[in-house]
Amino acid sequence: MEDLRLLIDLHRDSERQGPGGEAETRLGIRLAGLDPAAPLDIADIGCGNGSSALLLAQALNAHVSAVDLVPEFVDALRDRAAMEDLSDRIDARVASMDELPFEDEAFDVIWSEGAVYNIGFERGVNDWRRYLKPGGILAVSEITWLTERRPAALEAYWNEAYPEIDTAAGKMRVLERAAYTPVGYFVLGEHCWLDHYFRPLQGRFEAFLKRHGHSADAHALVRAEQEEIAMYEKYRAYFSYGFYIARKTA
Repeated sequence: MEDLRLLIDLHRDSERQGPGGEAETRLGIRLAGLDPAAPLDIADIGCGNGSSALLLAQALNAHVSAVDLVPEFVDALRDRAAMEDLSDRIDARVASMDELPFEDEAFDVIWSEGAVYNIGFERGVNDWRRYLKPGGILAVSEITWLTERRPAALEAYWNEAYPEIDTAAGKMRVLERAAYTPVGYFVLGEHCWLDHYFRPLQGRFEAFLKRHGHSADAHALVRAEQEEIAMYEKYRAYFSYGFYIARKTA
């Protein structure tokens, strides 16, 4: 519980809780073929502080139901929505992604950037399918191998951290087995990791450690984050987030 409390505190003031970017969200919207004028019901699962939910509400004629397990993140999204006069377009609530408070076939689109790993890609795309209308769109970003062969140290690191990591071809097969038709895919660029996520995160380390009295647990969390950053900086040619867009089939 203490580890979770520290993790939330480190990330709560971030614009993003993982790699991504506004241009990438907009590209996902275009590849999904979403009509900006059509009324849409969208679920943003694992919304964090709400960067994607806010952009979806701004760029589309959409009502966004945004959920996250962390109350602090949901509160931050509500505040941001109020400041941007989007409170009537965004319903932000605390909920677990493996126990969603939605009716079957409630949504035209399910969106989830950098969050499905919490329950696993295969479980997520299968479990969430029920909430999509026939022909609805699933858009998720997921950690992905960019090459068929990788350095052993990198493979060992990710196989321990997230054994479901796979190539794009492997993820596409999961989507097809779950009765989706893949319609789009792209890889998040280095700026999504470095400029939008890691560098701002590094800038908060010292204040975070000071807030927690330089405790052993706080230092352990910072070391873990630094290890992930070092892995990306050294091996960025071999992995990234892939952004997957697929349509629910009969």
